[in-house]
Amino acid sequence: MKTYGTYFQNDEKLPVKYGEINLINPQRQRLKNEPLLSGVEALPVFQGFCGTDFELMKMGRAGKLCPKFPEGQNRLINGHEGVVWVPSEKRFAIVLIRGGDSFDPTRYTEDETYFEYGCDGADGLFCDKNYFNPHMLLHLPKKYENCKKLPLSVAKKLSFADPYACAVFQLERMEDLGEAHNFRVEMAKHKCTEEEARRLAKDNVFSKTVVFGLGMTGLFIADQIKINHPDAKIVFIGRSAADSKKVEFSKEITGGDYICTADLSEEETAEKIKEALGGRATLVVGTSGSNVEHRVAFEHKVLGCNGIYNSFSLGPKVQYDTMPFGFENHLIFSSINFRQSHMERAIEILVDSRYDEVVELIDKGEFIKDPLDAYENKIYCKGAPLKTGIIWNKNYIDEDE
Repeated sequence: MKTYGTYFQNDEKLPVKYGEINLINPQRQRLKNEPLLSGVEALPVFQGFCGTDFELMKMGRAGKLCPKFPEGQNRLINGHEGVVWVPSEKRFAIVLIRGGDSFDPTRYTEDETYFEYGCDGADGLFCDKNYFNPHMLLHLPKKYENCKKLPLSVAKKLSFADPYACAVFQLERMEDLGEAHNFRVEMAKHKCTEEEARRLAKDNVFSKTVVFGLGMTGLFIADQIKINHPDAKIVFIGRSAADSKKVEFSKEITGGDYICTADLSEEETAEKIKEALGGRATLVVGTSGSNVEHRVAFEHKVLGCNGIYNSFSLGPKVQYDTMPFGFENHLIFSSINFRQSHMERAIEILVDSRYDEVVELIDKGEFIKDPLDAYENKIYCKGAPLKTGIIWNKNYIDEDE
């Protein structure tokens, strides 16, 4: 079956293209020991643009996309954030992006396989129609189950289901690891039971939190921290002006502080952070994609003793001096993904959130006319919106809600 959409390819001059595509429908499984199922047809309705899309496009320009293509194909239909309409069930759905031959997609092993719609080995959402495993078409909250047109504000919010699910998982990881890392310290300090010490350790991980980077990923992680640990002190680090819309929005949502580093050296940045926190950090979350993150944390000693470094950025090489690293008892981890339960929780949170306020639309006609120009000069350029979305099928969106 043929459709129209955008896709990535290995091409130095044209790594992303809009045009006619031959769809494939291989059988796929959601988890290990579940059945292999053919996909059911779904119509993408509203999509958000993700930084991963931009990285994949750059990989195509460098000729490095072959491992990401679906088997037997030389292209990848992009897009993994959005809402689809399922004609056979007459309902809207969010596509659970990751599946494959693993018991837990956040813990797949070297002898297991996985795929990610729109990212790795499976075509995604930037097309007029596609096929998705029926077990991976997640339901919206009940109040939207029977609607024929989805309010635009809700569609905007739900374009964040994938990255917000990552944030829900990140909270789980930080709590699990932080509790195990420091409960014995709390038990010795407070002369309390192990159960109480674990509770204290889980909470204290976030007492002095640095979020390095001012994109949606950092904001969502901070949001989850604040919801679940309301006494956490959070400081965002970025290069945007302090009075910019995204800075003000992030501070409103999380109650956090902000430090603009545009004119600061790394040493000055570190001193500003420690001053804002009232000491060294208990947690540093790196989301900026910059090597500055780890240098500020380790070389300039922003991360305190027994502190945790959550490397969420794609690209930087984390480096540290083994002597202070060992004696200051730092914990470094890096883990990017989520399970179905995380995405279902994200959907529940998002529909009642304010996140539609930060999504700005690009016209579909403008986008498909020159996707490369849109990526480089409108969606991912300096001064671009915090989030860009696109109405792909107007027949299923209520723009006059």
